[in-house]
Amino acid sequence: MSLGCPDAVDRFVRFVALEQGRSTHTVAAYRRDLRRWCDFVGERALSDIDTAHVSEYLSVLRAAGLAQSSVTRAFSVVRSFHRFLVDEGLISRDPTGSVLTPNTVAKLPKALSVDEIARMLDSIDTSTEIGLRDSALLEFLYSTGARVSEAVSLSLDDVLDEAIRDAVIVTGKGNKQRIVPLGSYARRALEAYLVRGRPVLASRKGSAAVFLGARGNPLSRQMIFLIIRQVAERAGIAAVVSPHTMRHSCATHLLQGGADIRVVQEILGHSSVATTQIYTRVTPDALSEAYRAAHPRAQISRK
Repeated sequence: MSLGCPDAVDRFVRFVALEQGRSTHTVAAYRRDLRRWCDFVGERALSDIDTAHVSEYLSVLRAAGLAQSSVTRAFSVVRSFHRFLVDEGLISRDPTGSVLTPNTVAKLPKALSVDEIARMLDSIDTSTEIGLRDSALLEFLYSTGARVSEAVSLSLDDVLDEAIRDAVIVTGKGNKQRIVPLGSYARRALEAYLVRGRPVLASRKGSAAVFLGARGNPLSRQMIFLIIRQVAERAGIAAVVSPHTMRHSCATHLLQGGADIRVVQEILGHSSVATTQIYTRVTPDALSEAYRAAHPRAQISRK
């Protein structure tokens, strides 16, 4: 039996709350917008929704007297919802993909700078087993761009497989496995944790999970979010940092360093390169900087 719209909304809302770290206010707004969308589509199967339904929905919102900004926001939420469903393998195509609405501008993913990432990692005290774990966890997330759910499910077999070197096996959505390269910093942090930190935690309760809590249980999504937020605060980073921020930062820095977008798609486990392409957009500041550096009339002041 296919997943109904309300149940799919519940899964999406959990995703934006736990993996993207959105505020309670934002999550509530998403739920309200998507409840209205579910009321509109009724009993129709998610896989049967097409572009015409989305366009009709936007027309209904305009006819109801909603401001264009509200229509744009509602469309953005519906589009994010259906892209999530595609990534989860719940539907095969995104019905919002070819729908255009005025004033709709996709937001760039928020990524930390390389310096901010370094500050976070340098702020961790690795003299304790918990510190070793936190260092390994953050290095792993930043090095691989893994989703928080993939970090939770990471097992010892995934990191100790002798058939691969300097890489880990990551199990993504739909239980699809991929081999992801592991940077030297992440490899050293993982080795230190597995040798000196994890055995202490594992002695309290046996588990095959790589990342364990103080009592030996596998870390949950909520615990990982809390760890990252606390590390960011200690590093003096004002922005809310979530596991998804680490993933965004990994992708952004790979592309800025010259990595091919198809390679980044494979590393992140995106089913479609269109999902990865959002990272290729240029920020206004970067655009201005590049213009000033390259244009012959941008640097020479008039005498």
